[in-house]
Amino acid sequence: MQDRHGHHISYLRVSITDRCNERCAYCMPHELQEWFPRSEILTYEETLRLIRIGVELGVSKVRITGGEPLTRRGVLDLVRELPKIPGLCDVGLSTNGTLLAREVEPHRTMAAALRHASVRSVNISLDTLDRHAYSEITGRDLHAQVLNGIDAAVAAGFDQIKLNTVLMRGRNEDQLIPLIEFAAARNLILRFIEMMPVSTREVLDEENFISISEAKRAIESRYGSLIPQPDFRTNGPAAYYQIPGRQQRIGFIGAMTNLHFCESCNKLRLTCDGKLRPCLGSYL
Repeated sequence: MQDRHGHHISYLRVSITDRCNERCAYCMPHELQEWFPRSEILTYEETLRLIRIGVELGVSKVRITGGEPLTRRGVLDLVRELPKIPGLCDVGLSTNGTLLAREVEPHRTMAAALRHASVRSVNISLDTLDRHAYSEITGRDLHAQVLNGIDAAVAAGFDQIKLNTVLMRGRNEDQLIPLIEFAAARNLILRFIEMMPVSTREVLDEENFISISEAKRAIESRYGSLIPQPDFRTNGPAAYYQIPGRQQRIGFIGAMTNLHFCESCNKLRLTCDGKLRPCLGSYL
């Protein structure tokens, strides 16, 4: 399966809900959110049928997303069906982490249940280690739950855990080094992401935007020149570097400043109401 630009599509991001238990300033900045009526959301049976069709057309990796996917009831039932699809090789999940440590079965956290259901990787949002700043960014005081969720994910033994940090001037530019050290202590991949106008254009301006080049310079002022890792890939657009003197890798996703950002795109997005989107920009 290819798009009109010649991109080979092998990766399908599947949103199962538009709802979220947080209100991040760069994603869902308004408290009054118009949610889709339940009748307009794909059932799990419909979602699975579309995933099967995608796999027949060449999709080999699926990532479950939201909103916050773990807020939807029965998510484990969906995830347990995915390994049964012939040709689907990799299942991942993107989450804000707040519900990963919740016990969903006797002595089993949500993270452990997801891993038992053959989810191989999780991406967890973590924009700051400062509780107060976290509350300001997300509109919720759930920082402790996220940290517990990360620990639960580590304990669950996923093949790969990536922490995603959206760069925001005036909010978390002082957190770059602490986050790198936090990830290093847990042997996790950390990725810094440029803010994108995925909700309203007003959230993106010179006062709050930090480019990946600026973040990279700030990091190199502490650790020295980062070592490019061009052969290291994680099914996404991140460019990875090694911290000098360590085995630790960090990534940079520069959707706004990298002129070649779209060249290696291999994904489609299935929205929770059944639409196919080639990229985040399709929402604007």
